[in-house]
Amino acid sequence: MTDDRPLEGVRIVEFASFVAGPSAGLALAQLGAEVIRVDPLGGNADYRRWPLSARSGESLYWNSLNRGKKSVVLNLREQEGRDLLLSLATAPGPDAGIVVDNAVGRSWFSYDALRGRRTDVISVRVQGRSDGGPAVDYTVNGGSGVANMTGPSYTDAPVNHVLPAWDFLCGQQVVSGVLAALRRRDRTGEGALVEVALSDVAMAAVADLGWYSEAAERGDRARHGNHLYGSFGVDFATADGDRIMIVALTPRQWQAIGAATGTTEVFSALEMSLGADFGTDEGRYAHREVIEAVLTPWFASTGTDEVEAALTAAGVLWGPYKTTSEVAADFVAHPDAEPVLAALGQPGIGEVISASSPLRFDERYSGAAPAHRLGADTEAVLSEVLGLGPAELVRLRAGGIV
Repeated sequence: MTDDRPLEGVRIVEFASFVAGPSAGLALAQLGAEVIRVDPLGGNADYRRWPLSARSGESLYWNSLNRGKKSVVLNLREQEGRDLLLSLATAPGPDAGIVVDNAVGRSWFSYDALRGRRTDVISVRVQGRSDGGPAVDYTVNGGSGVANMTGPSYTDAPVNHVLPAWDFLCGQQVVSGVLAALRRRDRTGEGALVEVALSDVAMAAVADLGWYSEAAERGDRARHGNHLYGSFGVDFATADGDRIMIVALTPRQWQAIGAATGTTEVFSALEMSLGADFGTDEGRYAHREVIEAVLTPWFASTGTDEVEAALTAAGVLWGPYKTTSEVAADFVAHPDAEPVLAALGQPGIGEVISASSPLRFDERYSGAAPAHRLGADTEAVLSEVLGLGPAELVRLRAGGIV
């Protein structure tokens, strides 16, 4: 980790579970903020979430999303534990008093309760739905319409995505909310309540792509499997059984496909016979299956190495299909090939494949830090932030508060 990251000195208390809030806290920690994650005794609902390490049984999920954060555990069933969390969240300091949470329904941790202790507190709250109702990525995805657009053309059953994309987008909205509210407080001295609902993130994203407007005008879009919508792009199997995705979004990229595969003259003849112009998105899209049929034999008769070399030399926009185990094996063999990834010693698990922030400041990656063991920083944080002395910490331990 570099010691001159842009959010050095900023303190954020994270009281959140699952993906959206914790992914925001991770991103803020990678930018240099001191992120203090607070959990109930024994861990929150996500502490044992899969995937689990085959070596130790520890949650790879929890230890990955909470890298670089301090960990505090409090007995939040007791009022004294709640008071300690409120005190941490509203501790003094120009770069403190910032809270990220998904504590919907906990009146004791409401914005009013926080603001009663610090008038300029910044509270950024993740919700399921804007009306306060519950939602997770997988329920939101179905309601957004995206699951009915995804999947092969031979079925009309909805297909969920594996990646919790809305959660991660929501997390980045939380980061934006934190930074915007902090900027406003620096200028005006005012705190803020910022709320972001997971369902709003999904609906806004789909609307921003124009997909709802398209549906209102044209009806539901037909499924295309792996074909790119509105231009040309699809996957092909090589002679070695590997799959390669190629995409043509510009005339130059289209010309490169013909040059790499030796099909330029074939496609010129097809354009003449079909009265089509494959140099346009519309032309390629309308005849995508014909184009696919022409290209399939070349890929099927050519080895993967030769395919990749030819596509690269011609300037084709392409990428391989890999399994996660293949990506992991590639990283072990060639750790510098994907510089955002990093080998990291995670206490309780061993070496894991971790990552820096994708943001590079001054041409440098942030580096990766391990997750702290659950509750490892409780006494240090209570001492440093709230000024509690040894006798008080002993009393809290004896009373089951920490």
